Amino acid sequence: MPSSVVAAMKYNQIKGVLRIIFVSGNIYDYKNVPEAVYKEMKSASSKGTYLNQHIKNRYRYTKIN
Repeated sequence: MPSSVVAAMKYNQIKGVLRIIFVSGNIYDYKNVPEAVYKEMKSASSKGTYLNQHIKNRYRYTKIN
């Protein structure tokens, strides 16, 4: 299902980095995210809600742009 907040996401399994590309154009890399969390977000009906409830404020991040 398309998201009004998240344009795309990519997961680097080796590094455990979840890259979130927002509709706004901002890009964030969340560190040490378990693959199970990525898979849950991928299948969530609301990507933005899942991000707010399960990823933000739980994993360190770096803003890319």
